[in-house]
Amino acid sequence: MDKLAIFSGNANPELACAICKNLRVKLQDALVGRFSEGEIRVKINENVRGKDVFIVQPTCPPSNDNLMELLIMIDALRRASANRITAVIPYFGYARQDRKDQPRVPITAKLVANLLTVAGANRILTMDLHAGQIQGFFDIPVDHLFSVNVFVDYFSKMDIKDLVAVSPDVGSIKMARAYAKRVSADLAIIDKRRVSPEKAEAMHIMGEVEGKNVIIVDDLIATGSSLVEAVGALKKAGAKTIYAAIAHGILSGPAIQRIDQCDGLEKLLISDSVPQAAEKSNPKIQVLSVANLLAEAIKRIHNEESVSCLFD
Repeated sequence: MDKLAIFSGNANPELACAICKNLRVKLQDALVGRFSEGEIRVKINENVRGKDVFIVQPTCPPSNDNLMELLIMIDALRRASANRITAVIPYFGYARQDRKDQPRVPITAKLVANLLTVAGANRILTMDLHAGQIQGFFDIPVDHLFSVNVFVDYFSKMDIKDLVAVSPDVGSIKMARAYAKRVSADLAIIDKRRVSPEKAEAMHIMGEVEGKNVIIVDDLIATGSSLVEAVGALKKAGAKTIYAAIAHGILSGPAIQRIDQCDGLEKLLISDSVPQAAEKSNPKIQVLSVANLLAEAIKRIHNEESVSCLFD
């Protein structure tokens, strides 16, 4: 592992440290700060010539700052003659803008993919993309991991009976089906109508949830409006205990307040793909670590081994 080098920006250094602990390697030293006028300043303080370099940097809020840090770090490492640069992006920002769903709007996910490639990234390692087709936006290899097994392990230990995996919209059906298969649960889908980017209304529930224990599964929670609407619809339909397992807990705006005031929600489970320091003290929120999953993927990529077994 002497040719392996792991760096981190300021987005989620705790996760990077946890990954290094799993791999039993040292987090490499780099200065990632700001000049007096606010421009990002990067200096790699380690010799990386000929090394296999991984940069752990989710592009979570502040998205623009974290993305620019990642791009500049990639450029610095490329110019320092790193052999291969893998951008480890546990949460891929701008993923919701993955198609033209209205006139005169950008496809920002493709733009970000282009920026990463031009900066000098040779490979991307990411997790639970908002839209799977984003992998095709890259002209470099992409390893797309899923956090489903991390959450399934948690629910398996709880041994909950009469489980139903619920997709809060059509886009999460595949993820809900994966949960249902692994915990031997039924499947249900909520038909919702999006009023605005921040608000959605639950319309109908397809599937049987009356008298059942429910797990709402999704890839992302931002303001929490969709989750609250889904919980309300499920309670109205007669669901007993309601849990939510969501990969990326952005929890922006009034999200924490909404979750606290959502009486029907037993617990919200999120991963540490983005920093969750404040949420760890909230009794309604449980943070599960994906450091082991990412560490295993990094080890396999470095050793030129298959990563596909992590999808099972």
